[in-house]
Amino acid sequence: MTDLIGFPEQVYGCLTKRQDALFEILDAVCCPVVVASLAHLSLADRHQRRHGSVYAALVHGRIDVERLRQELVLARDPSWPLVFGVDASTWCRCDAECSPERGYYHHPSRHSAGQPIVAGWCYSTLAQLNFETDSWTDPLDVVRVDPRPQAAGINQVAAGQIRGLLELLGRTQEVAWFVFDGGYDPVQLSVELAGAPAQILVRIKSDRIFCFPPGPREPGRPGPPRRHGAKFRCADAASWPEPDQVWLTCDPMYGTVTVAAWRDLHPMQRTYRQQDGALVIVPGTLVRVQVERLPGRIEREAKTLWLWWAGPEGIACDLDVAWRAYVRRFDLEHTFRFVSQVLGWRVPKVRTPEQADRWTWLIITAYTMLRLARSLVGEHRLPWQRPLPVHRRTPGRVRRGFGHLLACIGTPARPPQPCGRPPGRPKGRRSKPAQRHPAIKKRA
Repeated sequence: MTDLIGFPEQVYGCLTKRQDALFEILDAVCCPVVVASLAHLSLADRHQRRHGSVYAALVHGRIDVERLRQELVLARDPSWPLVFGVDASTWCRCDAECSPERGYYHHPSRHSAGQPIVAGWCYSTLAQLNFETDSWTDPLDVVRVDPRPQAAGINQVAAGQIRGLLELLGRTQEVAWFVFDGGYDPVQLSVELAGAPAQILVRIKSDRIFCFPPGPREPGRPGPPRRHGAKFRCADAASWPEPDQVWLTCDPMYGTVTVAAWRDLHPMQRTYRQQDGALVIVPGTLVRVQVERLPGRIEREAKTLWLWWAGPEGIACDLDVAWRAYVRRFDLEHTFRFVSQVLGWRVPKVRTPEQADRWTWLIITAYTMLRLARSLVGEHRLPWQRPLPVHRRTPGRVRRGFGHLLACIGTPARPPQPCGRPPGRPKGRRSKPAQRHPAIKKRA
């Protein structure tokens, strides 16, 4: 209860302009209301202002993002392991021609002109993961990716988030893990995080080709020294030598799990070019994960999983943590689905990206408040749902009972002060058409 009371007070201090209206939006998002639009948030029981204040708060409000990042890190669960997932999600704004700084991004379900590419805002989210089999994560940071050609790419943005989090965490006993899905470049991440106390784990395609370090040069052979040694083809088992590490375990959900690792491999198709033009080979550890079965009722064939690991010098890859960390990375997908379908992250039709940033920070802060209230709310389930223990309650059930808890803990937001009726738009004034902003196409 102490954490849940103290955290809203600290968040309230991070709101530098339109504090009360922004915090009432935060309380309304946590309450069980259907977020069909921003105006529907004013229908929450604890919301004391009119629906116009919701729009005005996102337009004129201000949030101290750096301080809010610190509060989110301080509010994390200390019992969770230092395993973090990084992934990007797109806020589709295909028809919003008046919204600037939109880019073209891949989308798994929505299509534009027959292609899985949409125009919108892309957000990179960093969240702490838990090894428990639930759908909870702990979002700690979110950054909008700038689509302009001269701006940082998705890998550089993720590396910047990791370095910022490591500064807030300070010195820790363990080296933190950062897990990425396919689509991220492991070589560029390794270069961007060189010297940082971080272990990165990236999923790679099963048809990649890697190379071992070249052997000693044959005496009397002319030409430059070799860069690549023997080839390692992920799709060809005949090219696999004996692994350097092997881990075998039995899991109740996945059955027999076999993890093998080969050290000092580098991609054959990808070398890193420094600013002076010199080519540098970036080595890493290749991890192969094979499970006996996949969880679920439908019989599905378990495919081989290939991962790339890189860490500080002198630290070996813990194979047991590696495969479990990547499995728990899928909890981020549950978080994205919950904040989109239940909390209404993509529902508002805001115009500027700054308004979208404020709304996004409010959403992940509301999710943190729900996580802190996980063990405090009562059981509020639908008649056809089974009862769940406290440690198994889902974010949806916690949100369903958060309104009853809010009446007990109160809110730091002050009641509205009557200020009279606004004069409105002067007669005879006509608004000019809004400026159009085409989506930015970033070249490869």
